[in-house]
Order: sequence, then C-alpha cells, then structure tokens
Amino acid sequence: MVIPVHALPTVNATLNAASALLLLAGFGFIKTKRVAAHRLCMLTAFACSTLFLVSYLTYHAQVGSVRFPGQGPVRPVYFTILTTHTILAIVIVPLALRTFWLAARGRYELHRRWARVTLPLWLYVSVTGVVIYWLLYRSPWGVTA
Repeated sequence: MVIPVHALPTVNATLNAASALLLLAGFGFIKTKRVAAHRLCMLTAFACSTLFLVSYLTYHAQVGSVRFPGQGPVRPVYFTILTTHTILAIVIVPLALRTFWLAARGRYELHRRWARVTLPLWLYVSVTGVVIYWLLYRSPWGVTA
C-alpha cells in the first residue's frame, strides 16, 4: 500500500501521538514494576519515532518546506514551539539511544538516571509534534489546501 504524500503529515502526527501515549504507558508500567510491559512500550515508542522520522523526511524531500501562514499572536507561539521542538528532536536521538543501550547492557541504575532526562524531553518532542501538526494543517491559522 502506498500512502499519498498529502496524507503523510497526518501519519506523522499519529506516530507522534502514539509515541507519546506509549511513553506514558511505559512510565506507568515501570512505576508498577511491570518491566516486560515497560520494555515493550518503550521499544514500540522508539519504533513509532523511527517511522515518524522516515515519513517526515520522505514528506519534506517531496514537498520541501511548508510555511506557516498564521499572523498575529499565534505566529510567535508557533515558532517558539517549532524551535524548541526542533532543537530537542535533535537532542533526543543520542539521549534515547544511550538510555536504551544502558538498559540493554543491564546497567539499570544509570539507565534510570538517563531516563529521568530522556523521558520528559522525548515526551515534549512527541506532544509538540502533534501541536505543530494541528497549528500548521488543522487550525484556522494553518495551511489551506
């Protein structure tokens, strides 16, 4: 099945939302010492984020940049969210990889320390990805078809 390019932003937002929900579920599972469920959620969140990256790059390779047409007070809000999202999306890659590597090596105390930083940043990136999608494609200030 081939997904049309115009549908990719919605796919991307869905993958970001799924990642956020999986991160929250994984956090809940580890708090209740359900390690296997935690591991599955975190690995699935990582898979969703990886699929998001592939889809995002595919979309922008075909479409290029998409300009935010909104004006007024929403404009600085959008660009503040976009800037923090973009910077943290770059930062989260090595953090997530290191956090996973520590868990895979059984270095759980270090894994926990890294996860205390990685989880909130990854969650922020996932949630703001959905917010950016909504502002850019679904809000009254966004792109019109």
